[in-house]
Amino acid sequence: MTDTTADPTSGRRTRDEQPIFGDTPEGSHIWQRVPYDPDDYGPVEDYRTDFDHAWPEYNATAPEVWKELREGGCPVAHSDRYGGMWAPITHETVHEISYDTDHFTSRAVIVSVGRPGDLALPAPIGGAPPITSDPPFHAVARRLLLPAFAPKQIEPWEDEVRRLCVKLLDEMGDITPGETVIDAAVQYAQHIPVNVIGRMLGFPPEDEALFRKFVHDALERINEEPGTREGLSDLGEYIGRQIDDHRENPRDDLTTYLLNVEIDGTPATDDMVGGMIVLLLIAGVDTTWSAIGSSLWHLAQNQEDTQRLVDDPDVMTFALEEFLRAYAPVTMARLVAEDIDFHGCPMKKDDWVLLPFPAANRDPLQFEDPDTFIIDRAKNRHAAFGLGIHRCLGSNLARLELKVAIEEFVRRFPAFELAGDVRWSVGQVRGPRELPVRILQVAD
Repeated sequence: MTDTTADPTSGRRTRDEQPIFGDTPEGSHIWQRVPYDPDDYGPVEDYRTDFDHAWPEYNATAPEVWKELREGGCPVAHSDRYGGMWAPITHETVHEISYDTDHFTSRAVIVSVGRPGDLALPAPIGGAPPITSDPPFHAVARRLLLPAFAPKQIEPWEDEVRRLCVKLLDEMGDITPGETVIDAAVQYAQHIPVNVIGRMLGFPPEDEALFRKFVHDALERINEEPGTREGLSDLGEYIGRQIDDHRENPRDDLTTYLLNVEIDGTPATDDMVGGMIVLLLIAGVDTTWSAIGSSLWHLAQNQEDTQRLVDDPDVMTFALEEFLRAYAPVTMARLVAEDIDFHGCPMKKDDWVLLPFPAANRDPLQFEDPDTFIIDRAKNRHAAFGLGIHRCLGSNLARLELKVAIEEFVRRFPAFELAGDVRWSVGQVRGPRELPVRILQVAD
């Protein structure tokens, strides 16, 4: 973002001085390198002492990994990968770290093999506020975005999302029940949030494939050598062009709104606006399409739940929260702000700490029969949208997209089943990237 600790409201800064987003040059004092050997990122031998959420088999089996760790008496796993990383997996430990902003900083929230130096993403602002911001600035940045995601702003999108879902289903063409196989992730789930957030930001609809590439570069290529992820620089350049275009041609969209926000009467810098757009574009795309895909993955294997949604549409009120609990997609990260002994774990400054909210949602001390999907579960205070000050500000939009996507898919296809191997994502957002399902019934 920027290599200055100056007041973020001190005036606009040109992108010639610093890129809005991207890897910094090798050896830079801004991004600190850790010893890197690609051989260190091979198969996981023991998740207790060698945890790696980017090992390709992890997301496919994550609930089993969490259960084995908990039942084996390991509430906090560790790894020497990524220069040192901890992974609490109980609701209690995830909750405690989420609320402890003194010992755990949010200035970097995506684990990678590097470390942001003190000048790279300075606290309390960080690179993508408010998700990378610490108190007290966090509250300031969050207040800038909250009005755009208030219920009264999101509710009018329901008809638009519904039309989009119907259009995607129509584009699947003729369906022969019992024979036709579609990819519910590639052809359906991944298009919904990409389209919606792109339209909210006022970005060209033809760039949707580019958005998905940005997501992949930012979230899935985390164990590559620092400085090799050119796609992150591409993202910064792209957002810079969009900011320039919106400044020259303002319109009624979220980007123009952000360009006009002020902090204590001073316009936000381009760095800050660009960082908030990074947050909305990355967090607003992969998280929701992963939630939609995981929910359809569940229904493809549990026809009784699909039938319940068909017979009793009102059960969606409870089912929606259960999909979020059981298949929460998001794991966030923190950096240890100062050395701390955390329940016997000697955490060192700048160690990574994962916050797997999906694991917290499977803790039997917090939820009855947590590994069972109960479609009408009544007591469901899940952590799918996070815990603490960084609870997802886009939760209203995510709920709307997930609800409508499931409703329209089930309305069109009242019966469907898995039809092949599922490919899961890699990294901190868990969801199916490829989801082949065979359509068994098409609604009249």
